[in-house]
Amino acid sequence: MVGLMRRLSRASMGVALAVLALYAMGPLVVLVFNAFKTNTEIASNPLGPPLRPTFGNLAEAWELGNFATTLRNSAILAVGTALGVCIVSYLTAYALARLLRRPTGMVLYLFVSTAVPAQLFIIPVFFFWTRVHLNNSLFGLMLIYWALFTPFGSLLLRAFLVSLPRDIDDAARIDGAGEWAVMTRVILPLARPGLLVVALTTGLFAWNEFFFANTLIDYEELKPISTSLLAFRGQFSRDWGLTSAGCLFMIGPVLVLFLVLQRRFISGLTSGSLRA
Repeated sequence: MVGLMRRLSRASMGVALAVLALYAMGPLVVLVFNAFKTNTEIASNPLGPPLRPTFGNLAEAWELGNFATTLRNSAILAVGTALGVCIVSYLTAYALARLLRRPTGMVLYLFVSTAVPAQLFIIPVFFFWTRVHLNNSLFGLMLIYWALFTPFGSLLLRAFLVSLPRDIDDAARIDGAGEWAVMTRVILPLARPGLLVVALTTGLFAWNEFFFANTLIDYEELKPISTSLLAFRGQFSRDWGLTSAGCLFMIGPVLVLFLVLQRRFISGLTSGSLRA
């Protein structure tokens, strides 16, 4: 009887996992199917595999969406955002976790204030960025991303650094290491899993961000990949075949990067980077 219950439990768990996997992968599979269909076939067969696959959507979407340029711009934004956020977040997190025993109320208030939607400040940001000539600039857009994502990265890294024993710092100081040496040579190597989590998360946010990119960038040669999908819409309709093909170009690099780094990413999540 006990063995039967165990088998039923395993079978029900397997069915539940299969349903969850289908729920998670279903939209991606449909997206791949539609990337190789004509609009007529998408209208008549929106969920099934293509009956007459067409590969012209990929080439047309690449040219029409200007993906050669937008992919390069988004890669610059993602790498620059991840690097800048990691540097500022690590310095902030080190100060909060190692130099301050308890963060002051003002510091916590500044972090909590970032929960306000950034879109509320788009009008003053737009006029200020225009006045200081930071609009139509990848660096100007990167500065906004640093401001948006640094609080998240600082809190996440602080939780990671708090989990590290302070005996490591004390041992290094006894050996004659100064504060800078402790921060860069002792704690920084141990914080690499948390930094990887911050880099991947903020880089993905910068890759997908659309609102500020579409508002502050007017030049076609500076548009990021999130704006490429606008090329497939008409006044009253949208080309869903080209849109699906464009989505493959957008999610492909991110998917490959996650598959390559998934073990390190998961180890960073489970090694203390999300613990309070």
